[in-house]
Amino acid sequence: HGVPKIFSYAANAEKESRLNTPPVFTIYMMGLVFKWIMEQGGVSELENRNQEKAGIIYDAIDGSGGFWIAHAEHDSRSMMNIPFRTADAEMDKRFIAEAQENGLSTLKGHRSVGGMRASIYNAFPRSGCEALAGLMNDFAARNG
Repeated sequence: HGVPKIFSYAANAEKESRLNTPPVFTIYMMGLVFKWIMEQGGVSELENRNQEKAGIIYDAIDGSGGFWIAHAEHDSRSMMNIPFRTADAEMDKRFIAEAQENGLSTLKGHRSVGGMRASIYNAFPRSGCEALAGLMNDFAARNG
């Protein structure tokens, strides 16, 4: 009598096995994501790739002589979301516009932080990080 309904055969039979319909589409999508992760070499391979991708952008920030400013302390940096800025909000706007013209979109930073934010999740290609870092280096050289 004290069995939760979800584990009760009688309750499930009474509802024709529809007592708690699982989120089938979500389960299906997660299955596709897990399969893709395995095809990429597994979680450790994605971690290595993500460290390399983030390193490309952080190297552009750290090698800019202070033109680019990272929001996060060095030991708290994310491999997925890289927030950065210049010392001038107008310069940030110019960079975002130039990035957009060069096919690098959605770089505008969070509304409470400003600046820029590069989101480089698992499926984001290394070539995109290289393109962003190249533009960052070029922009800093022209405006620094």
